[in-house]
Amino acid sequence: MSQPLITLDFLDKAPVADALPADVRVSAATRTGRARKLYIESYGCQMNFSDSEIVSSILADEGFDTTEDLAGADLVLLNTCSIREKAEQTVRMRLKQINSHKKRRPGMLVGVLGCMAERLKSKFLEEEKIVDLVVGPDAYRDLPQLISQVDGGQKAVNVLLSREETYADITPVRLNSNGITAFISIMRGCDNMCSFCVVPFTRGRERSRDAHSIVQEAADLVAAGYKEVTLLGQNVDSYKWASEDGTERVNFAQLLERVALISPELRVRFSTSHPKDITDEVLHTMARHENICKYIHLPAQSGNSRVLDLMNRTYDRPWYEERVQAIRRILGEDCAISTDMIAGFCSETEEEHQDSLSLIDFAQYDMGYNFFYSERPGTLAARKLEDDIPLETKKRRLQEIIDRQQLHARARYARMVGRVHKVLVENFSKRSQEHLSGRNSQNQVVIFPKGTFQKGDYVNVFVTSTTGGALLGEAV
Repeated sequence: MSQPLITLDFLDKAPVADALPADVRVSAATRTGRARKLYIESYGCQMNFSDSEIVSSILADEGFDTTEDLAGADLVLLNTCSIREKAEQTVRMRLKQINSHKKRRPGMLVGVLGCMAERLKSKFLEEEKIVDLVVGPDAYRDLPQLISQVDGGQKAVNVLLSREETYADITPVRLNSNGITAFISIMRGCDNMCSFCVVPFTRGRERSRDAHSIVQEAADLVAAGYKEVTLLGQNVDSYKWASEDGTERVNFAQLLERVALISPELRVRFSTSHPKDITDEVLHTMARHENICKYIHLPAQSGNSRVLDLMNRTYDRPWYEERVQAIRRILGEDCAISTDMIAGFCSETEEEHQDSLSLIDFAQYDMGYNFFYSERPGTLAARKLEDDIPLETKKRRLQEIIDRQQLHARARYARMVGRVHKVLVENFSKRSQEHLSGRNSQNQVVIFPKGTFQKGDYVNVFVTSTTGGALLGEAV
């Protein structure tokens, strides 16, 4: 699967007329005096938001500033997600809302980007009359030509997948940036064929970006004052790059170390790891460098080996448990682990569902991104397996997974009380301008009185209590 579907902080000041889901991000405004205005919404995973930064960079060279004002935009782009049916339904409803703005502004162009664009292709142009262009994840360089085509009165579509495109030479426009944290895409596509997942079909085959361009982008961010980068890929552990002459080869552990060595003041995170590929070499690299955060997203999807085989995850439960044990052995009990879990996959029995609950007990996850199974057209599961678990059963099993996960999350947060944590300040607390909010190495939110500290500072915070979803403390 792709990176986890995460809840991104919505830009509260965005003056849009229609309410948006919590996991949607609207691009902040750039005001350089360019003639045309781009409004872009990003749905779903971190990779989509990273792609929106690439799109904004490409279009900046074509005379577009970004805007937070949907009603005043010349070009509206929705960067979409196909990982679950609900995500696609959200986009379709949003397109209908945008139609009212387009009617009042006849010159407005509307486009759909990303995974949903690739999957549905020309259907958008035929069924959704307000859509003017449809562009897949590997065709963003073609946007200027496609927009010109639409300006000329035609619809435009390019959803061709590439075996080479990594956008390595494009410097992303840092959207909604706090100036502290940034994403760096290190690879695109996925070679895993998990039976429930559309990503290999919507994002194409796996290809890794030039290691030197990644290190340079991270170094440029440090020079610009950034304090944290997250290396992104559908499966970062399978990153492998070789120079054209074959004299240089870099795997993920080596890339991780190169980025960590740029500066001890630069925190490094990454997402997502695949249980079949994460190696002890990666774990030992994390252990050697204090500035590589001790947090790993390790999606399990199920705790039962038969179900994992149906999912084509290419590992079984004992393998997964051994990887969790390796993390605890090499990085210590405080290393945070999060997971993805799917409830009600095809033919899952009640006993197999209980295995997922027992795996949660075994791993004691700090966080979980949990969903009930949603059949996606075109996947291996849709073609070969029957979606035979009743919806009410799926929902009940999902709630049991969430309840069990929250039990362990509260315990993991509670064990952090009474300790000093190194916190990177990212912003003010959402509830008070008198408090700052940041994260520790384990990706846990820490809130404390601001005192004389500011964004971008590293602060040692003694944690005195927890809300269950955040740690509270005092600077020491």
